[in-house]
Amino acid sequence: MVKSEGCKIRPVMTRAARLVTRSCACLVMLLSGCHGLITSTPVVERPPATQAPGGAPAPQARRGGGYYQDDGPGESAPADLAAIPDAEPKVEPLHRFANNPYTVFGQDYRPARELQPFKQTGIGSWYGRKFHGQRTSSGEPYDMYAMTAAHPTLPIPSYVRVTSEATKKTVIVRVNDRGPFHSGRIIDLSYTAAAKLGYINNGSTRVGVEQILPQEFAAIAARQRSQAVAAAPAAEPRVAEARPAPQPAAAGPAVTAVAAPPPAAVPPPAKIPVDVEKSGIYLQLGAFSGRDNAENFRVRVTGQLPLSDKAVEVYQRDGLFRLHLGPYRDRTEANAAAEQIREALAFRPVVILK
Repeated sequence: MVKSEGCKIRPVMTRAARLVTRSCACLVMLLSGCHGLITSTPVVERPPATQAPGGAPAPQARRGGGYYQDDGPGESAPADLAAIPDAEPKVEPLHRFANNPYTVFGQDYRPARELQPFKQTGIGSWYGRKFHGQRTSSGEPYDMYAMTAAHPTLPIPSYVRVTSEATKKTVIVRVNDRGPFHSGRIIDLSYTAAAKLGYINNGSTRVGVEQILPQEFAAIAARQRSQAVAAAPAAEPRVAEARPAPQPAAAGPAVTAVAAPPPAAVPPPAKIPVDVEKSGIYLQLGAFSGRDNAENFRVRVTGQLPLSDKAVEVYQRDGLFRLHLGPYRDRTEANAAAEQIREALAFRPVVILK
């Protein structure tokens, strides 16, 4: 499960499958990316389009590097992704809960609680429409067309430079989500950020990540504004239009303006109730100290298990919200499933007897 205070969840929607192996394969898709969490299973069918918004090649799934099954580019993307500006670093208070320690698939994570020098090199992936609109660990909805990212331990929120080793392009993104939870990935970028770096077709690429510190914020903001002014098209001269003289108002009964009624308040979304704990043998995937974080993580896990006959449920115990996969008939079956997950993902879930 996951110990943390800033994830998400929704009702579990399990689908039939015959083999536990299939569920493990689907879990690989989850842990390879972020929200969040992207990477792994390639999409077999791909759209016939050859160009994506902004002139970039249309994303095409490739074995060993495609985007998640059922994920990918959106249907109504902005016309020019390259024109979307990088995130502008600014001083923000750190999230109250999203930087708490947590555990996912037996791996402990301790997010940083202050901005400090940080550099990292590894594989970066991206996530798209499958998570578009879902809540991130910061509580904000994920926008695949914004310049954001998910990272396992960097402070939320914070800003980083991400540079593609293949294209040498660099973008600045705002970290507002947790993930990816795969040993071979270090960061998940939004669809737009990955497009600007040039790797949406591959699903992942090797990148460098560098934390941006507050003393750099002012210079970066000034440079970004200067670049925006330089890129803006020159304004066309405006020609004064001849306007007819106003006509005197016709005499008539006075009309009293009626104020429009205020818009109806939109009620907040209802909380998903915590599942009633059942007895049996389960695999514990993580434990969160925050309910929202657990609900968010369950949404992601469930979305990556389309063929699993096991349910991912959330139980509250000892002050933690725990994600359990199961039940299994006996410890032998549970241990076999845990070992298959370990071999596929390099993470071994904990067998729980309730």
